[in-house]
Amino acid sequence: MWSTPLVALCLIAGIYFTIRFKGGQFRLFGDMVRLIRGKAKTKEGISPFQSFATTVGSRVGMGNIAGVATAIFFGGPGAVFWMWLIALIGASSSFAECTLAQAYKNKENGEFVGGPQLFITKGLKAKPLAVAFALAAVLGPGTLMPGLQVYSIASTFKNAFGVGEMVIGVVSVILIAFVVWGGIKRIGRTAELLAPVMCVIYVIMAIVVLGMNITKLPGVFATIVTSAFGANQMFAGVLGSAIAWGVKRGVYSNEAGQGSGAIVSAAAECNHPAEQGLIQALSVYIDTVVVCTASAIIILLTDNYSVQAADGSMIVNNTSAEYGILWAQNGINAAFGGSWGGKLLAIMIVLFVFTSLMGYYYQAESNMRFLFNGKKIGTYLMRGIFLVAVFSGVLVDGQVIWSMADLGVGLMAWFNIIAILLLSNKAVAILKDYEEQKKAGKEPLFDPEKFGIHDETGAWDGTKAELRARDGK
Repeated sequence: MWSTPLVALCLIAGIYFTIRFKGGQFRLFGDMVRLIRGKAKTKEGISPFQSFATTVGSRVGMGNIAGVATAIFFGGPGAVFWMWLIALIGASSSFAECTLAQAYKNKENGEFVGGPQLFITKGLKAKPLAVAFALAAVLGPGTLMPGLQVYSIASTFKNAFGVGEMVIGVVSVILIAFVVWGGIKRIGRTAELLAPVMCVIYVIMAIVVLGMNITKLPGVFATIVTSAFGANQMFAGVLGSAIAWGVKRGVYSNEAGQGSGAIVSAAAECNHPAEQGLIQALSVYIDTVVVCTASAIIILLTDNYSVQAADGSMIVNNTSAEYGILWAQNGINAAFGGSWGGKLLAIMIVLFVFTSLMGYYYQAESNMRFLFNGKKIGTYLMRGIFLVAVFSGVLVDGQVIWSMADLGVGLMAWFNIIAILLLSNKAVAILKDYEEQKKAGKEPLFDPEKFGIHDETGAWDGTKAELRARDGK
């Protein structure tokens, strides 16, 4: 699944959209920050900040800690650079998919719904491809990926507190069941409380580690950059792995181009699709440039890492701990002294996992409802499958569970990236409309008919009415 073609496709799509949007993910950074403070005007959708928090919560998970460690183990420190790059250019892919999801969203039972499954159906008129994506979303976030998150809780709590894995599995199922039974509004309210707290605390921990090892920072940064391009002799033999694992773990972590962020962003209420596109581009930055970098700082500055060559020999062998979450846990223990730092991280992991699972569930449920044409049986079926998948994290081997998660992400990415590339002209036109209205001193408002998008469910009736009243039409 994650052979060279998909790695290349992710990079090419990011570069292509960056060019088409004229670097919009950089030029419009001020708009990103301003827009997350907006509030929903009705009860039909979640607020922009709730959408931002839900996607940040979904993106920020084990990919940001265990994923960074895995990328370093197989690709060396240079993999961190490629994670940064895929975030910076991948933010444009995230903008495209989330903008399209908003433009083509539907209103069902008083809530907004959408995602790749809808913009493929309505925009490309390719129902078989939409069904394939929906099946991938049910299989990925709904079935294959949840176990990895719970596996990480179980391993960190066992290491920090000696708590049995089965206990963690049962408690995780109970807590997740309570939230997902409340739908997207409860998920959004929970995420807006947890996501900012967990990110801030984790980054503060990384800053403390950085301050205690500040003299090592120039050398570590130089190693990351030189080994990313094969200029560091020690890691020259894993250059290809650095690129592949950096991109793979970067996409797993920030979900740019995967289509998952688009599903959540479609549930938000906004005045123009480009607003949600910009908000979700910012969430990619938070995920990778901030949180993944925090993990890299903790692991590399404390020398709690090893690097394996393609033939299985060890290039660096600083730790005997299994690559993954334990590297960060041991690094924090080394920096703070004693075991209390590792225990604090174990508690933080609960928040990381909890918010990720909430996002996963909503992505899977939305697509299951699409497959069952909105019938309730699809929702109930998905809830049962998801809770079993959550519990599987304490039953399946760690290496197998990473492979399962990669399969889920890869399936979604293949279908979604192809779709957004085919609809790229529409995304470019929507951004142009947003910027033209702003330049004219007007609040950007969206009329889907202007772009040949038929809004049969009335999802955009409010903004269409405002637009016509404003322009006297």
